[in-house]
Amino acid sequence: MHTLHATPSKEQIALLPEFDRLGPDRIALVATAAQAQQAQAELRLTTVWGFDTESKPTFVKDQVSDGPHIVQLATLDKAWVFQLHDPACRVVVAQLLALPGFTKAGFGLGDDRKRIQSKLAVEAVDVLELNTVFRQRGYRKDMGVKGAVAVLFNQRFIKSKKAATSNWSLPSLSQAQLVYAANDAYAAIRVFHALGLA
Repeated sequence: MHTLHATPSKEQIALLPEFDRLGPDRIALVATAAQAQQAQAELRLTTVWGFDTESKPTFVKDQVSDGPHIVQLATLDKAWVFQLHDPACRVVVAQLLALPGFTKAGFGLGDDRKRIQSKLAVEAVDVLELNTVFRQRGYRKDMGVKGAVAVLFNQRFIKSKKAATSNWSLPSLSQAQLVYAANDAYAAIRVFHALGLA
């Protein structure tokens, strides 16, 4: 039986120094077929990616999201934010997510996987839910990215509420949206390596 570890409280996390996020110079927006091919070539150089998606929020009861609108994949050096407007871009994302032998690590991915299947008609394979790893190691509740960054790096992961609830289906994303989305995937890959899973 594992000992149960406490997860830090919001108040404790608020006192920690900031997590070093990726800046815009290390984030690639992928919106065209050519950009998607380039991203795929770079991503295939490593076998583990941080993974997340964003969907336009729904504010009406029983309204079904037609997301995800973007898919984020990250390595330790860079993050790619794929917009799914362009059919050729969608094809590449589907290929990447269905690629066996490449681990896609992230937090709270149950919904993402369902939405990906419905939007891209593909089953994401080799997906690693990092919350499960923490549970196996004796943490009681879902860590989420903030808790994981606090526990492993003793740092505070900044998440903008405004970016989180913004419209991810827009043809043009703001820099704040790109930084937010990219760093969700980037933090996941950092956590993966800090857990010694590589």
